Amino acid sequence: MASTADETNGRRRRRPRNEPTSEATARADEGSGSGDSTGPVAETRWLNGDELAAWLANSAIMISLPAALDARMQREAQLTFFEYMVLSVLSEQPDRTMQMSALAARTAASLSRLSHVVGRLEKRELLARKRIPGSGRRTAATLTEAGYDVVVAAAPGHVAAVREYLIDDLGPQELAALRRIGAAVDAAIKRGQPDAGSAASPPGGMGAADGRSPTIHPASQPPADTSTATPRRP
Repeated sequence: MASTADETNGRRRRRPRNEPTSEATARADEGSGSGDSTGPVAETRWLNGDELAAWLANSAIMISLPAALDARMQREAQLTFFEYMVLSVLSEQPDRTMQMSALAARTAASLSRLSHVVGRLEKRELLARKRIPGSGRRTAATLTEAGYDVVVAAAPGHVAAVREYLIDDLGPQELAALRRIGAAVDAAIKRGQPDAGSAASPPGGMGAADGRSPTIHPASQPPADTSTATPRRP
């Protein structure tokens, strides 16, 4: 509940819940806790009806879709969606190896979360970790043959889920619009994280980051020769 300063006695009084708030009062309230009474106060750009409807509709993609993909992945492949992301990213590397910091950037995860999940996958012998020689405490994760077999086997079910929940209900123009929207959102997020790219670039060519968005998809088809090829993107 908002409050305003009583200039006569320095005490604060409660504003009734249903009391209308003018734009000038709202600006004063927003700036009252900043400690800076000299600078301009940024005005909140509230969403209009169309913008709010678009934002609420998009929440289905941000919240409901990942949850549905995760439930299906666990049911069909005994993997969480994030575990699948980790295995998928490693499967795309020429040597199936990536430095942990770069892998965290590609999966949009913190190093602590990634380390926990990698440890779980390591116990299942789906990947292995090793120390990178040289200065610093650098570690790389490598997809094992068993892990590669798991991600290749899980890929068709994942692609089927993506088609069912998203792709097949959209026409060509809607898909093009979705692609533009995704690119615009990704660019806006990267503008707000100027140091993200430098932190994701490992030295020594060990799975160097390529600037792509976090991978949330594996192959659309299993490779013809699983001993030399890696899953391809949809």
